Amino acid sequence: MDRDAAYVLLCEHTKGDSLRKHGLAVEAAMRRFARRFDGDEAEWAITGLLHDFDYERDPNGHPQNGKPILEQAGVPGQIVHAIQSHGDHTGIPRVTPMEKTLYAVDELCGFVTAVALVRPAKRVAEVEASSVRKKMKDKAFARAVSREMMVAGAEDLGVPLDDLIVEVVAALSGIADRLGLAGSPA
Repeated sequence: MDRDAAYVLLCEHTKGDSLRKHGLAVEAAMRRFARRFDGDEAEWAITGLLHDFDYERDPNGHPQNGKPILEQAGVPGQIVHAIQSHGDHTGIPRVTPMEKTLYAVDELCGFVTAVALVRPAKRVAEVEASSVRKKMKDKAFARAVSREMMVAGAEDLGVPLDDLIVEVVAALSGIADRLGLAGSPA
């Protein structure tokens, strides 16, 4: 499966702009970390792009109920497995660097996006690790995002949380225009 086909699959099952942007954000982070861990950049990127493709239509069955759709679409097994392993509730262990990275960046991409959107300039490039850490302490802020998953993901990946945040911010900054996070005019 190539990236274009993966994007078509995402759009077929995800109509909301917000969740599509989340897929793009995680794709960018996965691409960045593939370089860091000598992974297959295209494979890691597609994994990030598709990881929540079925969430909108089946939030309670995600990602396990999406597995047959991915398989029928010809998504390679290692990508399907990584997607299945990114939910703690599936009980599927994360073993490979790609699986661990997906888990580590998924919630963090959403949280960094939320932090950027509450800043006056709405510019992700201006988000600092200290700002993210401060917002993590505010349980009312982006309450649906699991702080525990962000911390556990960094630990399992073996990357300090602040470093992980910096890398995610850099990845999202590279596609900020597509995410609506390039900043608003002063």
